[in-house]
Amino acid sequence: MLYAPPNDVMNRYAISGLCILLVGCSTPTKKEAATEPEKKAPASPVGAPELFSVKLETSKGPIVIEVHRDWAPRGADRFYELVKDGYYNDARFFRVIPNFVAQFGLAATPAMTKKWAKSIDDDPVAHTNGVGTVTFATAGRNSRDTQVFINLRSNQSLDSQGFAPFGRVSEGMPVVQKLYSKYGDSPDQEALTRRGNSYLKTSFPSLDFIKSATIL
Repeated sequence: MLYAPPNDVMNRYAISGLCILLVGCSTPTKKEAATEPEKKAPASPVGAPELFSVKLETSKGPIVIEVHRDWAPRGADRFYELVKDGYYNDARFFRVIPNFVAQFGLAATPAMTKKWAKSIDDDPVAHTNGVGTVTFATAGRNSRDTQVFINLRSNQSLDSQGFAPFGRVSEGMPVVQKLYSKYGDSPDQEALTRRGNSYLKTSFPSLDFIKSATIL
């Protein structure tokens, strides 16, 4: 089961027992810095552009996510594939915690969730989890698959835990802030995985949802 850390754990998060060993580090000369090759994301195996936008038509209004492959190539490619396949259409924002995250990514039908229940390898964290950034949830090393969350505040402490943003909300952040949040962590992800929206419509009828997700 994928997740972003609970808010109370986030607030108590502290680094302990962490030793950082710097060996052979030196400041490059101006000449070395000038000739150092620019690092670029590897070519996309699924044809995702280096920069693209995804429009979420939601029950609260439109949200546009600007995706940067150079931030997290594997995450960007997976998000591109999921949107192209219609995975997020009719999916609920099933976990919205004020001043923390708005999470979605379990499909409307169990069949679609099962189809994409395959993980991808981690990306290095190249961009901080600032307000409005979009990041895959994870349950540990190399476990990302379909669930993503939008940061509702600056969650920089997630950076050191391996949560690699792949994009940001470029339009519609006020819409994100208005998503229904009174259920908090109550929806059961295992029940949602097994039953899809039939479970949420009965037990959590007020959840906001994505009408459609399209590549712009």
